Amino acid sequence: MAKKSMIAKQRKRQQMVEKYAEKRRELKEKGDYEALRKLPRDSSPTRSNNRCAVTGRPKAYMRKFGMSRIAFREYAHKGQIPGVKKASW
Repeated sequence: MAKKSMIAKQRKRQQMVEKYAEKRRELKEKGDYEALRKLPRDSSPTRSNNRCAVTGRPKAYMRKFGMSRIAFREYAHKGQIPGVKKASW
């Protein structure tokens, strides 16, 4: 499990990205890079990273399911992810 502070920090960063998205788009269209530079750093979408919704793990993230490989495996074995089952042949 990731530290609660890291999960909270990422959530805050994501909210800031959403808050400034429209303003960033307008400034980019105008080509006003001075004003873009003055916006908060965390408002840039490239600074946000994907985290597992269950554990908060930043690595081995599966976009399609929104969770890490470890959480995915646990939930898949329990049958809690619709349409996913263990392969056998």
